[in-house]
Formats: sequence, C-alpha cells, structure tokens
Amino acid sequence: MANARTVFVTGGAGGLGRATLSAFLADGWRVVAPVRPGRRGLPEGAITVEADLSDETDVTAAMSVAADDPEAPLRAVVNLAGGYGGSGLVAEAPVAEFEGMLARNLRPTYLVTRAALPHLVAAGGGGIVCVSSRAAVAPFPGAAGYVTAKAAVLAFASAVAVEYKKRNVRCNTILPSVIDTPANRRDMAGTDFSKWVKPEEIAPTILFLASDASAPTTGAQIPVYGLA
Repeated sequence: MANARTVFVTGGAGGLGRATLSAFLADGWRVVAPVRPGRRGLPEGAITVEADLSDETDVTAAMSVAADDPEAPLRAVVNLAGGYGGSGLVAEAPVAEFEGMLARNLRPTYLVTRAALPHLVAAGGGGIVCVSSRAAVAPFPGAAGYVTAKAAVLAFASAVAVEYKKRNVRCNTILPSVIDTPANRRDMAGTDFSKWVKPEEIAPTILFLASDASAPTTGAQIPVYGLA
C-alpha cells in the first residue's frame, strides 16, 4: 500500500482512545494499540498487543510489534494513557497518591516515547503526541499530584521536541479540559455536560499532529477545551 504507515496508540480502550483509533483507521493507518491482559472492545482493525505500560520490558516488546512491518514503518506515537486522582489539599493528601499520579501519567509516556524514538528516527521521522491537561497551566485545588504529573508531561514533551527536531521527529502536546466520556458523566453527575469537549472533536487534532501535515510544528501545547 502506498504511503502505508503505523501509529502506536496507548489508552485505546478509553473514550478518547477509541475515537482516536477510529480516526487513524479511517485515514488508512496501520494501528497498534497496547492493552491490559484480557481487555477487549477496541475498534475493529486495530492490532492489539497485551502490555503493562509501566513495565519497560513490556513496552519494548509492544513497540517491536508496531515496528515489525517494513511495508508500514512506525511514523507516529500517541500517548493517551493516564488518569485523574485527587483527594484533598497538599497537606491532606497522602504521598502515595502524589507519586501514583506521576507513575500513572508520566511513566508510561516516558517509557513509550523512549522505546519509539529509535524506530521513528530510523523511519525518517514522525510525530509524537502527548496528553497533558488544562490543569497543568491552570491548576485547581485538591489535585496537586495530577496537576504536577500533567505539567511534567508538558516539560518532557518539550524536551523531546528540542532533542529530536533535527532528526525530523516532532513532539506536541494537547491540553484537554473535561472530556465528555461516560466515565466522566458518571463521576460528575449534575454537571453541565454540554460544555465538555467530545472525544470525536479532539481526535482530528491528534491525527493532524501525528501526520506529515504538521511537519512545521513541534513543541506546541494545543488547548482542546471546547466550551469548558
């Protein structure tokens, strides 16, 4: 297939993940998505590989699947895996919660990006998309671990952008607010959902940042807030 290319997408089982996988599949990409053991429900056509994204060995093995098709080289990585947590102000929250947010949000992004970079460079370049949060630039009370972790993702993505721009690898970050997913509606019942950004509205931005259409853009921090 002419112009065939592969994208590695983490967090594919989530609301934003499924919308993102569908967008890449519709655009003709070969899509590889790491999942937890036994996880199902990803869009048809995605190649799933079981992996613990906090484990370096698992991540390396999963990335080798993404890079094993010479007819569709790895040209993009989308780091969606992460999560929210917060139980109180800094003096009230346990240190395990703070460290857990770093492990859940920063560690997978670091390990996946690190494993992908040699393959992206070998393929002639590509795009990396990371997910931070509006909270990283506009914090709110009660979630210092989450805010710090998402700010760390921003800093890490900026470092990758600087280090690899001369090797034709871009690294950009999106900053969502609250995403309109079933889980968020359940957890925040009574909120005005109409102001939340939908996964299907964010996915085209991710696809653009991963594709050659965004070739001049690296180190960007893109707000995708909707009306929230």
